[in-house]
Amino acid sequence: MDREKTLVLGDEAVALGAIDAGMSVAYGYPGTPSTEILEYVQAYREREDTDLVARWCSNEKTATEGGVGVSFAGKRCLVTMKHDGLNVAMDAFVNACLLEIHGGMVLAVADDPGMHSSQNEQDTRFLTDFAHTICLEPRNQQEAYDMTREAFQLSETFHVPVVVRLVTRLSHARSVITRAPATEKSDLGKALDRSRWMTLPALARKGWAHLLEQQREFTAWSEGSRFNQLDLNPACTEFAVITSGLGGNYYAENEAELALRPSRLHVGTYPLPVEKIRRLAESADRVVLIEEGYPYIERQLRSILGQPVEIRGKMDGAVPIQGELNADNVRAALGLPERTTAAAATLAGSQALPGRPPQLCRGCPHIYSFQALNEAREGLPSSIVTSDIGCYALGALPPYDAVETILCMGASIGMANGAAQAGQANVVATIGDSTFFHSGIPGLVDAVAAGTAVTIVILDNGTTGMTGGQDTVAPGSVIREIAVGAGVDPEHIVLIDPIPKKHAENVEIYRREMAYDGVSVVIPVRECVQTALQRQRRSKKTESAR
Repeated sequence: MDREKTLVLGDEAVALGAIDAGMSVAYGYPGTPSTEILEYVQAYREREDTDLVARWCSNEKTATEGGVGVSFAGKRCLVTMKHDGLNVAMDAFVNACLLEIHGGMVLAVADDPGMHSSQNEQDTRFLTDFAHTICLEPRNQQEAYDMTREAFQLSETFHVPVVVRLVTRLSHARSVITRAPATEKSDLGKALDRSRWMTLPALARKGWAHLLEQQREFTAWSEGSRFNQLDLNPACTEFAVITSGLGGNYYAENEAELALRPSRLHVGTYPLPVEKIRRLAESADRVVLIEEGYPYIERQLRSILGQPVEIRGKMDGAVPIQGELNADNVRAALGLPERTTAAAATLAGSQALPGRPPQLCRGCPHIYSFQALNEAREGLPSSIVTSDIGCYALGALPPYDAVETILCMGASIGMANGAAQAGQANVVATIGDSTFFHSGIPGLVDAVAAGTAVTIVILDNGTTGMTGGQDTVAPGSVIREIAVGAGVDPEHIVLIDPIPKKHAENVEIYRREMAYDGVSVVIPVRECVQTALQRQRRSKKTESAR
């Protein structure tokens, strides 16, 4: 293939980088802003009729474990998730760093500064540092493509999983990239030294010692990486700048306004290029940090720098510590006057627009599930309804006001179990079908083992709706079988149809099951209205093509 130019999202650039690097398998769990990575691989597989494997998994841990298996078999694998998902995958991820990774294994993890579709602003760089492995942080779509390709090479050179860290603005912005000629699919054959593939304590201790020894090699590689660009300007000694990821773009947009261009280091790889940081700090009296996410580099500077240098960044308030950075809110740290964007100025001069919180779609089956549940709770002296992350979390908002807690994926059942065992009556957990497969099943097993009086409502709309309608890993009919297998009394596993004409019937079912002194499961089954519309459109296209 000649060097081909193509317009892609940042997520799609990662997908193309993996494809062109000779990847054989891609696994993931949908989570904004990472979802489009695996979706692109799936679309590419269908369009090009290749033998690529690209599958959604039950959760990020099983996806990571699958990736380790692919590596053991000698082929390259990409594993995708959002930052919260790396928490779920940490057991497998951290231990995989103690193995001798064979086929290249890359984790593409998308962070969400500003919490556009997340419950926190967690910074993946801290977790890769905790795992003692390599992390690459692109600043644009071209680097997302190039870094992903290099990540596979690094994984096979150093025999560790390598992380590519994205953020929302990069994942969901489009730009033209230039593709390099693709390499053949990697196939190294099965790993032969099984002692490097088991974490029995005696073997894990050796793996841990080896990983610690490798840190010097990782740092030496990072010092020489083309993605860590040091530009010294001896004429400017007042301050120097360290940028990373998109912070490099925000600095570049302001650089022309600076009276004198400062020395600057842009960091794109981790471990940090320590010697480059020291050289930069020697050139100025003050160092300004512009990094998207947590103050990761900033927190390490004191231990890296031997000389007294003033450090300005998120920790002293020079750069906003909450939310996303942009070209405007980093200006103060650079000594530039405040600048208001044209869009913000226009809005400030006009009447403020009313807020438009997210809402359940018209005709969404969750609406009727919550309406019936709310009526069933009327007149009760007390009750608790816990929930999870997903479309149904919108049941917390008016006009439903149906749920009271939202913690993380799968937590609704565990929290309901705890509340009921603490003596609370009429406890209900609401969880979606995809989330139930993701991390709800262990909570159900705990509840059954304890004989807790709790009603678990598993909202089965046949899809992962919040992230765009990806298929769940198993059909909804399996949910009842899982509940039976977990030990729930079959008489207290009830499927209902969440539609208006069944409202009175459904209210009575909820009341009956909440009154049951044990674990009961109610499964409202109705297809997501959005996936139903998509299916109808596809059907019409198929008919018109005939």
